[in-house]
Amino acid sequence: MRIVLIGPPGAGKGTQSERIVRHLRIPHISTGDMLRAAIQDKTRIGSLATEYLSSGRLVPDPLILQLVGERLAKPDCAVGYLFDGFPRTQGQAVSLDKFLGDLKTPLDLVLELQVSEETLLERLAQRGRADDHPQVIRERFRAYRDQTKPLSDYYRDRGLLVTVYGGGTPDEVFQRIVQAVQNHEPGEDAT
Repeated sequence: MRIVLIGPPGAGKGTQSERIVRHLRIPHISTGDMLRAAIQDKTRIGSLATEYLSSGRLVPDPLILQLVGERLAKPDCAVGYLFDGFPRTQGQAVSLDKFLGDLKTPLDLVLELQVSEETLLERLAQRGRADDHPQVIRERFRAYRDQTKPLSDYYRDRGLLVTVYGGGTPDEVFQRIVQAVQNHEPGEDAT
């Protein structure tokens, strides 16, 4: 199964990603992890990415897609995968769909974790990460609303979006995800 997981900061994507990939026995694909590995390994893409990141710019979509393409070509991705942190924008989603369409391996499902902003703020405050200060959190929410939230509409229109309530314990959320995966038929909007 080929899945994209989206949701705002603090929705539990990291926790649930680990559970989903274990449950479905598919690889977890994080473009952030792949970029860090490419930079550490001093690959051509890693060198190019370093130039962008060191000047404070985002790595351009074509480079990210090339990195994703190299990862998807590995044998473990033949059974499916879970994207976490990609795509982040509608432009990336369109490019990814075109890329996967050319491979004749379209996405099966997009899971959106939906959590109230109040709950998200509580969770982020408890995490205690250096970048979880109120001002930074508000900026990350704004960036999510502006860039990533439009993905919901894009994927809903394509019949791939399933919204899962992300409140409650991690076990409760995971059970809702498992149920959503089992119930979703490609092309059916189960929100």
